[in-house]
Parts: sequence; structure tokens; C-alpha cells
Amino acid sequence: MAGASTPAIRTLTEAGVAHRVHAYTHDPRSDSYGTEAVDALGAELGVRPEQIFKTLVIELSTGTLAVAVLPVPDTLSLKAAAAALGAPKATMADKTKAEKTTGYVLGGISPLGQRKRLPTVLDESALRWDRMLCSAGRRGLEIDLAPADLVRLAAAVTAPITA
Repeated sequence: MAGASTPAIRTLTEAGVAHRVHAYTHDPRSDSYGTEAVDALGAELGVRPEQIFKTLVIELSTGTLAVAVLPVPDTLSLKAAAAALGAPKATMADKTKAEKTTGYVLGGISPLGQRKRLPTVLDESALRWDRMLCSAGRRGLEIDLAPADLVRLAAAVTAPITA
């Protein structure tokens, strides 16, 4: 998409990673950002809901913030995400803390280009797709890329993290 630039998009461009950016009109009344992306882009792009991923910021019991990236239709297992990142437990991070640390607003948090790169776990289901979508760093903007590229650029571990 011409003119759209976020830290996530710049990260991909600077790394020379093949990607596409897809925009849709974000409804400010929506509080289910992932479902909104699925509804707006799934059929149009010919991707299944399981190929569109949400980015959740969690706080590990060690006090560190981390990122869990999982398919929109699925529910995060905090225990599995914590274990994958080497912590005994995790909770959902405070919204303000998540936004301040990543530099993105809730509903537009990308696993790439964060103000402070956080430990990241990607649900292993992503690896069965040749392409996946995740937030481009703004509500209404998604990046379409190969899961292996996300793993590499986010220094992510992969694990089963859904409940």
C-alpha cells in the first residue's frame, strides 16, 4: 500500500523481506480487532481465519513483558506461552504498559518494529502456512508475510500456545 509506513513495515523493507500490506477501514466502535481483520480481509484475500494472527502482550512472572502471536480464532494459553518463553507463569499485560513498551496502540500492536523488542512466541500452527497476516502496527493495517520471516525478524520461538 503506497504511503503506509510504520516501524513494522520499515523493519521488513530494511531487511529486504517480501511482504504485502493490506488496509481495511477500522471501525472505532470495534473492540475485537482480530475479528475485524478476519471479517475485512479473509474472503477478499482468500485466506482462512487461522492464517490471520493477533499479537498479545503478556507479562511473565519474571516481570518481563513478552509477545504471543496466535491465530485470531484461538484463545491464548498463558501457561503454554510462559513455558515457551522460560517462565513459570504469565498474565495479560496492562494496556498502558503494553502500548508504552511497544510504541503501538492496542489493536495495532505488531510483533515487528517495537520500541523495545520483546521476547516473542509464535504459535506453531503458523508454520503450516506459506503466508500469514499480522498487524502492521496500526489498526486497519495488516502485513502478509512468510511465517519463517516473522520468526527470524522477531527472534521468535515457536510452540503450541493455544488453549
